[in-house]
Amino acid sequence: MNKTDFIARFGGIFEHSPFIAERAIAAEPDLALTADSVHAAMVAAFRAASREEKLGVLRAHPDLAGRLAIAGGLTEDSKAEQASAGLDRLTVEEHGRFTALNDAYTNRFGFPFIIAVKGLGKDDILAAFEARIGNDAETEFQTALAQVEKIAGLRLAALLP
Repeated sequence: MNKTDFIARFGGIFEHSPFIAERAIAAEPDLALTADSVHAAMVAAFRAASREEKLGVLRAHPDLAGRLAIAGGLTEDSKAEQASAGLDRLTVEEHGRFTALNDAYTNRFGFPFIIAVKGLGKDDILAAFEARIGNDAETEFQTALAQVEKIAGLRLAALLP
């Protein structure tokens, strides 16, 4: 697959951050198109990014059950992921709790709460939210980066063998 096609196909794996795909294919132009190999190359590119670039990737993620979801502004991947956890079917009270946690978390850390929601329900996500909001800034930064990598792996597994 040529560079342009690779970026077009995988540029959204890391939320709104096609530079990850661009750097991955530049580093490994003969990359095998398997979920594991593409994930490994993209994770290597992500980990080699500057702290500011990583922060940009984190900030590109939407709030869980947030304003973009209500307005219909999520990427198709994010929309499907949030729906799989029931975040598109929250009660008014649950939505209020998510909104309050989203705001508190973003104010504390400077990026939205990120969690790979596959296999989780809204109660699991709320419990993780409430536990992680007490983390120190560096621990949470590293946790969010690991969750981004996990999300990328899940997205690639849905696309590739």
